[in-house]
Amino acid sequence: MTAIGANVLPTMAVDAGLTAPGIHAQIVRFDIPEPTNKRHAVADGYHVDMCLTPRPLQSRGGYRDRWGPHRYERLGDIFVIPPGEALYIRGDRGRQASLICTIDADLVHDIAGRQLDWDDSHLAAALDVAGAQIRALLFRMTAEVRYPGLAAQRMIELLGSELAIEIARFGLELTGRPMVGGLAGWRLRLIDERLTGDLSAPSLKELADLCSLSVRQLTRGFRVSRACSLGDYIEQRRMEAAKRLLMDGESVKSISFKMGFASPSSFTFAFRRAVGTSPSTFRQRQGRALAAPPGSNTLKSPRLVVVE
Repeated sequence: MTAIGANVLPTMAVDAGLTAPGIHAQIVRFDIPEPTNKRHAVADGYHVDMCLTPRPLQSRGGYRDRWGPHRYERLGDIFVIPPGEALYIRGDRGRQASLICTIDADLVHDIAGRQLDWDDSHLAAALDVAGAQIRALLFRMTAEVRYPGLAAQRMIELLGSELAIEIARFGLELTGRPMVGGLAGWRLRLIDERLTGDLSAPSLKELADLCSLSVRQLTRGFRVSRACSLGDYIEQRRMEAAKRLLMDGESVKSISFKMGFASPSSFTFAFRRAVGTSPSTFRQRQGRALAAPPGSNTLKSPRLVVVE
C-alpha cells in the first residue's frame, strides 16, 4: 500500500496475514490522527473490509468518479469495493482494526458465470453488507489469520473460495433485484436515525409506522434497497453500538440494560451470536489489537492504493 500527497497520513500496520492462490487476508490497524478523506482503489480484485473494532464516527464512502463530490453513504461493518472502482472514504479521527481481504476477480466471476455489473445502486448497497453468512465466514477467516493452525494456507484458500462464492451470490442478488420497489431515501434515513438515537430494539410495527407503511411493504422494500433483511440490519446496527460502548469502557451490565435486554446473559448470548465472541473477550482482544506493538509492520500491499 502506498500513500501519496497527504499532510498527516493515517498510520497502517499489519498484525497478521495469510496468502493463498487468489486470496490475500490481513488483520490491519489504522491510526487516523485527523479527519480524513482518502481514495481507495483495487485494480484487479474485490476488496472486502470487515471492521473488528468500531469504525471512526461519521465514516462514509463515496464513488466520486460516478456520484460526484458530494454524495457519501454510510459505511457498514462490512463493505466491498469491486475491481477497477475507486472509493473515497472520509470520517473522523480515531483508531480501528479491520480484516482486509483481496479476492481475485476471476475467482468471483468464474463462480458467477459472468463478469458482475456494478451500477450506482449496487455500489451503494456494497458499502454496507449485512448478510449473516458472509459475516460468519469473515469471522472464521479472522480467527485463522490471527491464530494459524495446521495447514493454515490450505484453510485460507478454502475460506477464500467460500468468500468468492458469497461475493458472487451478493452481486447476482443485487443484479436480480427489481429496479423499483425500494424504500425512499428519507425512509431509510428515518430507520437509521431511530437505530442511532435509541439503543433498544425496535419492532417491525414501530418502524413501519415511522415510515407510514405496512410491515409487509417495509420489509420487502428494505430488502430491495439494502439487499438484506431488516432483521439482520437491525441486529448489525445494534451490535455496532454495543462494540462502541464496550470500547468506551462501559460494563456489560450497563450496556445490556441500555439496549433493552432482560439480563447481561441474554445480551452476551446475542453478542456472541453476532460477533463470534463474548463481549469481555471482544474488549480484551480489540484493546490489544489497537495497541501498537514495538516493531509492528507497515502495511504493504501491491493491490490497494490509497491517495489523498
